[in-house]
Amino acid sequence: MAVAYKEYYDVLGVPKSATEKEIKSAYRKLARKWHPDANPDNPRDAEEKFKELQEAYEVLGDPEKRRKYDALGKDWKEASARAEQEQRYRTERGATVDFGDASSAGYEHFGEDGFSDFFETFFSGVGRRTTTTATDVPRRGADLDAPLELSLRDAYAGGTKSIAFQLDDLCPVCGGSGVEQRAICPNCHGTGRVLVAKTLEVNVPKGVREGQRIRLRGQGGGGIDGGPPGDLYLVVHLQDDDTFERDGDDLYVELPVRSDDLILGGEVRVPTLSGDVMMRIPPETQNEQQMRLAGKGMPHARGGGFGDEYVRLVARLPQHLSDRERELYRELATLRSNERPA
Repeated sequence: MAVAYKEYYDVLGVPKSATEKEIKSAYRKLARKWHPDANPDNPRDAEEKFKELQEAYEVLGDPEKRRKYDALGKDWKEASARAEQEQRYRTERGATVDFGDASSAGYEHFGEDGFSDFFETFFSGVGRRTTTTATDVPRRGADLDAPLELSLRDAYAGGTKSIAFQLDDLCPVCGGSGVEQRAICPNCHGTGRVLVAKTLEVNVPKGVREGQRIRLRGQGGGGIDGGPPGDLYLVVHLQDDDTFERDGDDLYVELPVRSDDLILGGEVRVPTLSGDVMMRIPPETQNEQQMRLAGKGMPHARGGGFGDEYVRLVARLPQHLSDRERELYRELATLRSNERPA
């Protein structure tokens, strides 16, 4: 749902040139008028109006939020579209709202849960007045995830790999406030967040598995108010391999072989991730029988050593037989038939 622009000056009935004192006075007057306790015949509509007044005063009564609100102007739609895409990444910065003199009039505060989408999109992280005095406490940046695409051979070899990717992070121009020099930040369009391109050299452990997370300290989201950055976690995704299938640290491969190699025995060349090797097939090996190559699987990520490779032998039947070959096969078939018990 698109975010609708809220004209807070109209809500409080004050001009854009109103002073802080005039805004506070207008809010207190209207708050008395629309408090639900003062409207027992229509409490639901009064509550909605009262919440709208609170929202307007929360923005116009705070100098930093008011500067951002005034800066939105004609750019609010563009900023809204950008903010809707990135809103789920915003850092939560608020606590309990203090409405100042309104409490002295005996009014209960409704909390921020009733504030509009417009408020939450543009002002939930800007200049919020809280019941605590530490408004600029340095905070650690967010931990972030990014995918790391690897081939099976990359996972086997490990080592240093250069990766390029984009992260959603605090805007470096406005520091995440959305406002720069009392105007909407031109870099993030008021959202406080931007996509940052990064290129890093990553040490990939040998034998890394699907879904494994590689931690890069200090490469995550930027710190807030001078706090340290968070960490970046690279989530490994292994691409399918045309030759091998992986199960844990074991590898499986299907190898086509001549039928006479299965019958008479012989040597065949087998692909492994460390290079081709020769493997001996015993005589009278059955079709689709599986043979093991010890230590030719994936490296064990912990403890050293390797898994195994399992080779499934699939017979290739001869085609385009010559007359002599057909004659020999008939002789063999007759011979085998005569040897069967009656």
